[in-house]
Amino acid sequence: MTDLGGVIVATALPYRPDPAAPAGLAVDHEAYAAHCDWLLENGCRGVGPNGSLGEYSSLTDDERRSVVRTAVAATRGRGVVVAGVHAPGSHLSRYWAELAAEAGADAVLCLPPTMYRATPAQVIDHFAEVASAGLPVMIYNNPIDTKVDLTPGLVAEISQIDNIVAIKEFSGDVRRAFEIQELCDIQVIAGADDLLFELILDSATGWFAGFPNAFPAESVEIYELAKSGKVSEARELYRHLVPVFRWDSRTEFVQAIKLSMDIIGRFGGPCRPPRGPLTPDQEAQVRRETEQAVAALAEFKNSAAV
Repeated sequence: MTDLGGVIVATALPYRPDPAAPAGLAVDHEAYAAHCDWLLENGCRGVGPNGSLGEYSSLTDDERRSVVRTAVAATRGRGVVVAGVHAPGSHLSRYWAELAAEAGADAVLCLPPTMYRATPAQVIDHFAEVASAGLPVMIYNNPIDTKVDLTPGLVAEISQIDNIVAIKEFSGDVRRAFEIQELCDIQVIAGADDLLFELILDSATGWFAGFPNAFPAESVEIYELAKSGKVSEARELYRHLVPVFRWDSRTEFVQAIKLSMDIIGRFGGPCRPPRGPLTPDQEAQVRRETEQAVAALAEFKNSAAV
């Protein structure tokens, strides 16, 4: 399985109170399975457990492994599972990729080495090690967090590795999509929700997304309209969501997306440390922008039905 296009959701992870669990919060596997099922029912192509939005760095090893199993069981072959395998070293990322393969994941998403500013040669070695686990690999360019930029030239070198099939592009530079595709044959996947529209028009073939956790059907509609050339319709729908989508590119994106889920009636809930609650001003802004999006979408749908 090498096609990683469509809307794949970087899933938020629900917790339930448990005094014996880390920070008093245990992974709620039942709620997580129900959430994965809901996303697929609303047209999303698949789910991405153990990404940054899934708070992988706050999970124990056992939790991280079981989350992938829950995602695989919940999709039941109806969608793809792209498991995050981010880690400080290539041996650890390969280990998580091997466990993802054992659990039945379809592919993996991988950052360059975390906690270390790797050189280009070290980055190439890192991804070669991960790819050797055998699953298709979507490399992840997030220079804001990792301080390592997967430039188009470096992506072209990495793309020569067997099993490297896609890149999640989160640099914020919309010029990257065309340049990468000029240099190599790799799928460019939109990684930032507030640049989705621009990257899809620049021929990105998929969206590894955050806010479809709260707006799955609307997000799929935007993606499909844009891909089918209905640009005006896609733009009109997108503009109602992009104010809240901008939180996907902010430090507090996990808390913001979970709050938006709570507001629309899904369970987002708390985060584990080091992520604390939003400040009162941040919470007020997320609430205002989410509620405005909900109201605008309702009006948009009513006018379209007339």
